Amino acid sequence: MQKIPPIVLFLFLAPFTLFAQKKAAATTTAPTVSAATVERVARALAADDMEGRASTQPGGLKAAQFLAAEFQRLGLEKLPGATSYEQVFPVYEAKTAALYVTINGVNIPADKSLLVSGQPHLNWTDTDDPAARVMVIGPQTLPAQVYNQILEPTENLLIILDPAHADAFQKLVNYTKKGRIQAEKPGPYSCVAVVTATPNAGVKFRVAANSTVRPIEIRNVVAVLPGQDKARAEEKVVFSAHYDHLGVVEPVNNDKIANGADDDASGTTAVVALAEYFKKRNDNARTLIFAAFTAEEIGGFGSQHFSRQLDAQQIVAMFNIEMIGKQAKFGPNTAFITGFDKSDFGKLLQRNLVGTPFRFEPDPYPDQNLFYRSDNATLARLGVPAHTISTDQIPTDKRYHTVDDEIESLDLANMTAVINAIARSASGIVAGQQTPTRISAETAGQRP
Repeated sequence: MQKIPPIVLFLFLAPFTLFAQKKAAATTTAPTVSAATVERVARALAADDMEGRASTQPGGLKAAQFLAAEFQRLGLEKLPGATSYEQVFPVYEAKTAALYVTINGVNIPADKSLLVSGQPHLNWTDTDDPAARVMVIGPQTLPAQVYNQILEPTENLLIILDPAHADAFQKLVNYTKKGRIQAEKPGPYSCVAVVTATPNAGVKFRVAANSTVRPIEIRNVVAVLPGQDKARAEEKVVFSAHYDHLGVVEPVNNDKIANGADDDASGTTAVVALAEYFKKRNDNARTLIFAAFTAEEIGGFGSQHFSRQLDAQQIVAMFNIEMIGKQAKFGPNTAFITGFDKSDFGKLLQRNLVGTPFRFEPDPYPDQNLFYRSDNATLARLGVPAHTISTDQIPTDKRYHTVDDEIESLDLANMTAVINAIARSASGIVAGQQTPTRISAETAGQRP
């Protein structure tokens, strides 16, 4: 075999080496959402030792600490002025300790009476001056405003409900029996509601009651990835989900933990995975905020508190992620966006997915009022193009708010595909190249 001189061999191979290097560079892929992170975080949040992550129970604190550790692991910053990822604030739990009611000399059974009060002691009679106002509601359709008058009294009020309203009354009892959580310390007024035969004439009554009110500290978990474009850094993009669920509940088949794997460990997992993704990319023009909200299940207090810490005019978009653990009704590689018609947010996202198999659809369940039922609603009412992304087939979801919402019910591969699609679809907004239209107050409306 003829020996090739070394210099000739070098000249012959050099172009191929350069070609191989260019080919390798061309095939280098951008970061993708980590499937391993998705599974690890989802399993941790939905585990039994998180006890269902109720905001006011120990599992909620444990989940918050886990999420703070994840943000620390990623090297994210805290909100300006904050010393912790945990955004701690109080709520107030009011409970009835004792309630005795007589109407026209008849004792009302305990299961037919309800008290909503922030006063430690009540001792009412019809001879007081001034006396509590009495409302007598017959068998006609219950006016919607009655619910607000019972749950948020603005005067001392005794409401007598005809037995025809026993089912509606029981729902109120179930809603309040473990204590009513309020964002503000309960005011000076009380409402007593009873179910009994409605009197034909005047009402003589006596009410004696004791209540307790205690403050409880709960917490959002919030982290920041500062924008790298000085001209855009003041503009903020929020990626959010609520990490709380129902906690420890009445046992069903010896299972008392409502794990909330889909609702909303799935969305919270997406927030962590997206934080990891954008941190690896390290090219966001706008500032990104990653928020895990508490108390969505008991009144949306977490997102409400969060919204008061920021200037809504500086928030250009909110990607709220809620229940993405199963395939949408449209099949794999799909998700839907609530309030699709309220801004061009959804259209911009879809534009960035051209050439991929994934697509976003408008909310297919408008009768469920989902736009107003998650944490996006608070910022949407402030004009922010804030929308929720979901895949849940909620009208037929038998695991929703049950102990059966377990990690084994999730399609983790599809869930990872959804998170990847969110990451890609957000690229134009994150880069400052796209800005969704604001939501007008009239369009945002109020919860139906």
